[in-house]
Amino acid sequence: MSDADLDFLRQLAERQRSAHAGGNGGGRGARGHRGRRRKKNRRGRKLAPVIAIIFLVAVVGGGGYLGFTMLSGIVHPPDYDGPGTGSVTVQIQDGDSVRQMGQRLQQADVIKSSSAFYKIAKSDPKATSIQPGYYQLKLRMSAKGALALLLSPASRTGRVTFPEGKRAAQVLSILAARTHIPLKNFQRVAQNPKGLGLPSYAHGRLEGFLYPFTYDPAPDATATQVLRAMVTQFKKVAADIDLEGEAQRNHMSPHDVVVIASLVQAESGTSEDMPKISRVIDNRLHNSQLYLHKLQLDSTVMYALGKYGIVASGNDLKSTSPYNTYANPGLPPGAISNPGEDALKAALNPAKGPWTYFVTTDPKRHVTKFTDNFTEFERFRQELQQNLAHG
Repeated sequence: MSDADLDFLRQLAERQRSAHAGGNGGGRGARGHRGRRRKKNRRGRKLAPVIAIIFLVAVVGGGGYLGFTMLSGIVHPPDYDGPGTGSVTVQIQDGDSVRQMGQRLQQADVIKSSSAFYKIAKSDPKATSIQPGYYQLKLRMSAKGALALLLSPASRTGRVTFPEGKRAAQVLSILAARTHIPLKNFQRVAQNPKGLGLPSYAHGRLEGFLYPFTYDPAPDATATQVLRAMVTQFKKVAADIDLEGEAQRNHMSPHDVVVIASLVQAESGTSEDMPKISRVIDNRLHNSQLYLHKLQLDSTVMYALGKYGIVASGNDLKSTSPYNTYANPGLPPGAISNPGEDALKAALNPAKGPWTYFVTTDPKRHVTKFTDNFTEFERFRQELQQNLAHG
């Protein structure tokens, strides 16, 4: 018995003695009544410990029941049975812990308790690999089933990843297919991108500023919101690499940096080649031989014609577009693709070298060769033709 229980019994006995003492007094005529009271008090004193024990058993027993109930809830937390019904979209946010995920699922009535989810998830190492985004789940499903859906790529809704070098037209088509927002909505916003937060040096052009990244648009997102997120990501990366500051130090405009980066992205087979291609562009633009100022890049010609490929035909080269760098000196008027960080850095930091020509001689293996000799350049072109002829 605990000290608290002993204190309780002592206090109960003291109250019994006080009650007995208060009943004494009066004349002789009260003796008979007092005698009967003494018998009753003696019986009360004998029953007091019994009553106290019964009280303690009730208290301790009730507490034990509550304790057992609480312990049972920890060991066996409430959980739904079965695969669930209906459909509900739940957002897992960047930085969510497993416990926070469980709380979001419980709030959406996907699971009965976050504790059940945590118990299941903490024993599965893959739970920590759950990515932020929107997930299509079911209502009132088991915690185990909810975890399985969160780990399944098929449950992701709207997530779209863009590799480097996609053109704006390609980006819009992919977005329309993945978000179920009509393509015409994206095209309408792209034609009038004032609400997208483009940097001033974009000159109102969207090409080059749809940053290649993984996006998780909300199920009810609009075309404007989706494209704004891509522009915002570009500006974040631009700030991280100090694009504007570096451009100024290199005596370049931020716009030209993005244009050069888009050419580098379109022409390179590997990230290792990017600084070299950037150097070729820089060497030609600043060469004393004026004919070298024409970059002669097939990618710009193909862009102007809305075609895809690495080699422009003779008819393609007749294009009168300002993007035809065979016909026009200097940079094209705008970007021709949406470059990633490596290409942006290469545009700001060209490799050191004398090269004025490059040819991707083996497209399948991403082999690009560089030279400052026109004869060697012609030999590289013949090598490319041979590789293309052999498939």
